[in-house]
Amino acid sequence: MSAPAPEAGLARRLGPFDATMIVMGGIIGSGIFVTPHVVARQVHTPALIVGAWLAGGLIALAGAFIYAELADRRPQVGGQYAYLRDAYHPAVAFVYGWALLLVIQTGGMAAVAVTFARYFREVTDVALPDGVLAGLAITLLVAVNCLGVRAGSSMQTTLMVLKITTIAAVVAAGLFFAAGPAPAAAPAAGPAASAGLLAAFGAAMAPVMFSYGGWQTASFVAGEMRDPRRDLARGLLAGVAGVIVLYVAVTVACVYALGAAGLARTPTPASSVMRMAFGERGAALIAAGVAVSTLGFLSQGMLTAPRVYFAMAADGLFFRRVARLDPRTRAPVAAIVLQGALTLLIALSGTFEQILNYVVSVDFVFFGLTAGTVFVFRRREAKGGEGGEGSADGAGPRVPGHPFTTAAFAAACALIVVATVYRYPANSAIGLLIMGAGVPVYFLWRRAGRG
Repeated sequence: MSAPAPEAGLARRLGPFDATMIVMGGIIGSGIFVTPHVVARQVHTPALIVGAWLAGGLIALAGAFIYAELADRRPQVGGQYAYLRDAYHPAVAFVYGWALLLVIQTGGMAAVAVTFARYFREVTDVALPDGVLAGLAITLLVAVNCLGVRAGSSMQTTLMVLKITTIAAVVAAGLFFAAGPAPAAAPAAGPAASAGLLAAFGAAMAPVMFSYGGWQTASFVAGEMRDPRRDLARGLLAGVAGVIVLYVAVTVACVYALGAAGLARTPTPASSVMRMAFGERGAALIAAGVAVSTLGFLSQGMLTAPRVYFAMAADGLFFRRVARLDPRTRAPVAAIVLQGALTLLIALSGTFEQILNYVVSVDFVFFGLTAGTVFVFRRREAKGGEGGEGSADGAGPRVPGHPFTTAAFAAACALIVVATVYRYPANSAIGLLIMGAGVPVYFLWRRAGRG
């Protein structure tokens, strides 16, 4: 087993509120303003539409409990990377970091940067191309995060509060100010129209789970929390619970204002609800809100993901320079700049949409593997070995209902991977091949002695 990455130089300046905002910021992007429409096209009754978001929230909450226990057992920089390294093998952790850098994080951030640019231009009418605006946003966030974790977290918290305000405005508009459901009409026909109810509900769950993803990224900054066992665990549970409330409230408001059929016909439901309530001024407000939300999601990614590359470098599995800290801000500047540069490159290249198609299958492979680490650590603990540091009084958070709930979460991740591969075989194959390519790279890196 590799020794834990050294973290003495990192500045422990984050508390439970920061952790909660980071968790929520890692989940909420622009998806909730659009995805209720995608769900409504698969399941056509209000109960099933709302039920899909509740079911997805319960799965996400199960994941949050898993990561809360792991945060108590491994309160180290890199979070999920450290869990995989210590439970399985450094090669597994390296492949995760490899996939995070090349597929999961960077492609998603590039897409979000371009989405921000499009909405920002719509709101401001600024005459700059999407690529330029995306580049300016990325550069700004790189600069802020290089000032230190406190500066990056403060920006993230500010943007998260603005996100919550935007979502609250949509909920209020849908429940209290919109004119009411659109005239009933048959929903658009699709593959799920003739399929069984279970298949339709399963199809609806895919975009829901994608919208709930991202809570795990808060674990990356565990090494900069004042008390990671307490603060990260509380932040994970409070943050995911808060997102469930917001997502379900938005869905209820959209169904109430548009009706199930109207929601299925409306590709931009949040904009439609705000337009119904407040006219074109409302549509402009939601465009500004989406721009803020996407910027906040991008900010969260720039704050968290570089800590994984820092941990990899500290373990000797990446370029040594990436493990260096700025002597004044104690931030992993090289890792932050690396994340920003690759995000900018993909955003300008226009390949982010293809990369996004690879994300789901790869991401949920590692969700399932991470759930499996709970079994590994508990088995070691039962044998009297190293099951994880754990709380000194043994009262740290533990997964309720383990092993059944943990196994159910891992099984749900496996089903999502299988379903994604079945529905999108070419894209999934590319993503899995990129992930698999990390295995020989790991052994070549070790053999070359770059660590």
